[in-house]
Amino acid sequence: MKGAVLIAGPTASGKSALALRLARALGGVVVNADSMQVYSVLDVVTARPSADELEAAPHLLYGHVHPSQPYSTGAWLRDVADLAAGGAFAERRPIFTGGTGLYFKALTEGLSRMPDIPAEVRDRWRKALADVGAPELHRVLARDDPEAARRIRPSDGQRIARALEVLEASGRSITAWQGDRAPPLVDRDSASLFTIEPDRDELGARIARRLGQMVEKGALDEVRALLALGLPPAMPAMKAIGVPEFGAVIEGRMPLDEAVERAAAATRQYARRQSTWMRGQFGQDWRRVGHPEDVEPADVRPRGPATAS
Repeated sequence: MKGAVLIAGPTASGKSALALRLARALGGVVVNADSMQVYSVLDVVTARPSADELEAAPHLLYGHVHPSQPYSTGAWLRDVADLAAGGAFAERRPIFTGGTGLYFKALTEGLSRMPDIPAEVRDRWRKALADVGAPELHRVLARDDPEAARRIRPSDGQRIARALEVLEASGRSITAWQGDRAPPLVDRDSASLFTIEPDRDELGARIARRLGQMVEKGALDEVRALLALGLPPAMPAMKAIGVPEFGAVIEGRMPLDEAVERAAAATRQYARRQSTWMRGQFGQDWRRVGHPEDVEPADVRPRGPATAS
């Protein structure tokens, strides 16, 4: 894809508003690049675009995955490739926005090819993760795939389970698969790359306001609906910020004001991790801005020839 626009940054930094502004000005389509906003049910909790925003410009890959389904960077990249192949970006410039750095890395650098995992294999390891926990599965991984175990923290249950399912399904270490990288989907030379780095105090205030608005807009009802699905705690949607905190309110284990404050604190910590990761992983071709308002349509490179699929 030529002429793509990529807007990365921590949660609550104003990425979505910037993407919408550029989409309207440039005739673009906003494509979600946030691993939590892909899930249905959690509309308010994950701060997906509002109905008015969805009306103002086309939006893709928001809320298209049920919380009971596993979803990965590879699955997201395949979804983007399918959209491109189907002509979704032939007439409209793709504007990717979100806080999941790995999605942007995959777009611009390519992603390691991975084997298809049978559902029964994936389900077995996800159940094992829920039953015995990450440290125990890490010991299994250290026995069966020592190289992968050295690269994965014992507390990182999702990556441990992923390594074990790849090993079982293919007979080959995930580290070997990771060395086989597919070409990137985005032409980096013609892309416009922005990362938002807001002032920490200002971002903290934005996060606090957002949490209050979430409660007003029905976040507890969404969490109640999610809990009613009876999903394993290890599923990514169950660990979305706000789900454990508001779940405790629903179950009578925590007052609402404490839940809001805990969710705000968790969000601030997450935002710091996102910013640190992006500063370390994104190169000099990413333009770093303090405020979304610092980016104007004129800052985006001309699209040039039609987007390739």
